[in-house]
Amino acid sequence: MKQMPILVVTGLSGSGKTTVIKALEDLGFFCLDNLPIVLLPKFLELRVSSSSEISKVAVVIDTRGKEFLEEAPRMIRDLREQGYQIRILFLDCDDSVLIRRFSETRRTHPLARGRPLLEGIELERSLLAELRDMSDVVIDTSSYNVHQLKEAIESQLEVSASDRLQILVQSFGFRYGVPSNTDMVVDVRFLPNPYFVEELRERTGQDQEVAGFVLGRPEAQEFLQRFQDLVAWLLPLYVKEGKSYLTISVGCTGGRHRSVAIAERLASFFRDRDYKVSLIHRDIHKE
Repeated sequence: MKQMPILVVTGLSGSGKTTVIKALEDLGFFCLDNLPIVLLPKFLELRVSSSSEISKVAVVIDTRGKEFLEEAPRMIRDLREQGYQIRILFLDCDDSVLIRRFSETRRTHPLARGRPLLEGIELERSLLAELRDMSDVVIDTSSYNVHQLKEAIESQLEVSASDRLQILVQSFGFRYGVPSNTDMVVDVRFLPNPYFVEELRERTGQDQEVAGFVLGRPEAQEFLQRFQDLVAWLLPLYVKEGKSYLTISVGCTGGRHRSVAIAERLASFFRDRDYKVSLIHRDIHKE
């Protein structure tokens, strides 16, 4: 269990830690924000002794917990010596950019109460200096927007496109309405309908004979090839723009035969490329 990745996220207030935590949550990290550093060993001890499904942890440590901050470098070194796989990610930023960000958001700097903002930033730099020096990765966020910062985090963690994007494939029947929670609607009513084949009518697209009837057609094979080529080209572009979830809805008349068979094949296509895929047949049991 001590081999579990533990990422300590720290850095200057206003440098983008909230954005980073959201990005890490999308990547499957269990995130603890503003955890007093003195509680980290206890948390890790409980984690090691439990059967929890948590596989990677991110912990934010910053000057909000300043009464414990001076203990952080020593405690992290001790945990590393005990065998914990701890990496430190430090977010830095130019003073002028931080001043602008605090002015735009009208937030109060945690160390600027009763003193000028620039003095608060300088004091924070001095308090975090040792953590910065021992960091594994330092990212200057001065010129980053939200999407660029998220991409930088994924790059540093060597996250593949298939790990960044979760795909939901769902079949449906146009008779019951187009799903509202969808990014892409695919209409497969151009394919011959098994409903009009008596021995197939009461079955579904999950049945081998129905799937063979639908997918065995030359037009179905050509459609799948063309559509899969299109989506395979689009997926990295979606990831580049920061998209974490993609829903593809495949529709036929009743949502029992053609859409189900095509959705099953598309889900397999994405799984073969190591994407995280969920599959739902919304109307498969409707009359």
